Amino acid sequence: MYDPTVARLTYRALLGRRRAAILFVLPALLLLIAVAVRAFAGADDQIASNVLGGFAIATMVPLIGVIAGTGAIGPEIDDGSIVYLLAKPVKRPTIIFTKLIVAIAVTMVFSALPTLVAGLILNGNGQQIAVAYTVAALVASIAYSALFLLLGTVSRHAVVLGLVYALVWEALFSSMVAGARTLSVRQWALAVAEKTAGDGAVTSEVGLPLATVLLVVVTVAATWYAGQKLRALKLAGEE
Repeated sequence: MYDPTVARLTYRALLGRRRAAILFVLPALLLLIAVAVRAFAGADDQIASNVLGGFAIATMVPLIGVIAGTGAIGPEIDDGSIVYLLAKPVKRPTIIFTKLIVAIAVTMVFSALPTLVAGLILNGNGQQIAVAYTVAALVASIAYSALFLLLGTVSRHAVVLGLVYALVWEALFSSMVAGARTLSVRQWALAVAEKTAGDGAVTSEVGLPLATVLLVVVTVAATWYAGQKLRALKLAGEE
């Protein structure tokens, strides 16, 4: 299910100069914010939770997921180079699964690690806040990568759609409408973080059992459907 050649090509595409520069901006900004907050406000658990929850999980992780998820396959479909990959003796589910693994790895490195470092800077991991939000970033990276990889497979406007989801649905709409929070990857990830952190340090609108089920279902369903769409793309090219 994992092809090293496909993985190498995908890493090369995601970590090219322009895309890598974009990937470094948000983590650098998070660390800058963490240093500034610690310098002016000192170590405060609530402030640390607000920064990590409000910027790292609500903004940075989904945006990096958009870049990595859509970038893992979208450009190849747009410029037609996907045809050469599909011509190789590699199964379509293997291509999707490999690209998903790469997207998850990139998203985790550029989101979870900065979240951990920022948390340690903010309050030294008091009440396990740094670790809790790092776990949330890791969990969210998986679901976001699958969702945005699917978008990259089905739409030529995947980046725009991904940004709308990340900035409008996750950061704005789900924070204002209570019912929408149940369908928020952010809230699912926070449910896992809530279990890890100290009492009251992290809160989620979704219970852990439901969040776990939704994370698994969305990840598996998005990956499967992306494979089906890629298979259809191959058939359409043959015809």
